[in-house]
Amino acid sequence: MKPLFIFSILVLTSLGMVNAQTERADTSAIQKVLSAQQEAWNRGDIDGFMNGYAKSSSTTFVSEDEVTRGWETVRNRYRNAYSDRSQMGKLTFFDLDITSLGQDSALVTGGWRLEREKDAPHGRFTLLFRLTDAGWKIVHDHTSAAPQLQHKKGLFSN
Repeated sequence: MKPLFIFSILVLTSLGMVNAQTERADTSAIQKVLSAQQEAWNRGDIDGFMNGYAKSSSTTFVSEDEVTRGWETVRNRYRNAYSDRSQMGKLTFFDLDITSLGQDSALVTGGWRLEREKDAPHGRFTLLFRLTDAGWKIVHDHTSAAPQLQHKKGLFSN
């Protein structure tokens, strides 16, 4: 009985170590996707930014009171909303928290900020990532913007 018990403990311990290593690798891969998105945005490359999303008709983007479905439709939404570099500004992601939901999915929460000439919009997001044949990709994005504060002089502040 004793050898079987020891064997069981060794197997469970090694499985736990493998799971922890896998979660670290997944977290690192997801962080790389977000970093690549930030870099693409800051180059003015919306298509490069969209590489972080699953190229699927079921990819979903939710913001304010609007739901956009489909990779192509989401890309068009970004292109329309950010039609030139001045509107895009410089993007920074912060406060990232990545939680594994199993072997093939993860939930990511964080903040975003755009630095532009006349304002600095910012907000929060919740992303659902799935491990696809093309790697970790966003399949659902719920992004919100914080209200812009305007001072008496008309300057924006956050």
